[in-house]
Amino acid sequence: MPELTAPTCRLQRSWLAARDEWPPGAHQDGTGLRLAPPDGELVDPVVFAAWVERLRQQSDRSMALGEGRVHATHWWIVDGDSYLGAVDLRHYLNALLLDVGGHIGYSIRPSFRRRGVATWALGAVLPEARAIGLDRVLVTCDDGNIGSARSIERNGGVLEDVRTTSAGIKRRYWIDLQGIGATALGRTAG
Repeated sequence: MPELTAPTCRLQRSWLAARDEWPPGAHQDGTGLRLAPPDGELVDPVVFAAWVERLRQQSDRSMALGEGRVHATHWWIVDGDSYLGAVDLRHYLNALLLDVGGHIGYSIRPSFRRRGVATWALGAVLPEARAIGLDRVLVTCDDGNIGSARSIERNGGVLEDVRTTSAGIKRRYWIDLQGIGATALGRTAG
């Protein structure tokens, strides 16, 4: 059964195997790869550990972030020692995230798609969004990504609009968090 866990060096080998399933240069929303050094360097355990630490620090609101960055909490979706994907919760929106990215981003490694993992992961993060004080969250996906649109809709997403953005045509959904209780991190699918 999948669970959410904080990024960890323990899963480096599985993370690297998952990375190799993606086409070179593919965008993997929710992974925090923009905080990583060039892709090839992540095979080095020291470099990987530094990246994992940057992911963990991004949620610390007492730390200043670079321009254009927002505080975010990152989780990896895992099943035992297998990395299945990533999800992040952006604590607030800047102009770019309001237009393109939303509060929650996620990606599932190609070999684990169409198994309900994205729907489960999005649902697991919603109580965490409520716990940090959000009343609703914006979740977006590419207009042609039917699987992601269904995952969002299954979690209560209401389509606000479909718009052309700097990152292509995006479907923008709002999920109301009223009535969703906060829960502890690291829960498993049930």
